Amino acid sequence: MLTNNPDLLPVIALLGLTSMAAWVITTWLRVKNGYPLQGGWGQSVYPRANDETVERVKLLSQENAQLKAELGSIKDRLANVERIVTDGAHSLDREIEQLRGRTN
Repeated sequence: MLTNNPDLLPVIALLGLTSMAAWVITTWLRVKNGYPLQGGWGQSVYPRANDETVERVKLLSQENAQLKAELGSIKDRLANVERIVTDGAHSLDREIEQLRGRTN
């Protein structure tokens, strides 16, 4: 059927080449960005888990925990600053300073 129509042969060839190029580009982007590649049955092909990658994950996890703790302390400090700035006594101090400026 398809072989009898010579006009369809270039279209089919172009479609096949395009799909192969898309697969190559997708695989290249996955490798470049560190995503794991999977084999035909879903097993991980790349990157393989070795001692270096396990150690790297441990270090990144520790750094992540430290950064989370630091962010938590910064949030607490910011909450205290917001409380001080929006405190009613602060506005009262401002009003007193304005009154002092009027009398001088």
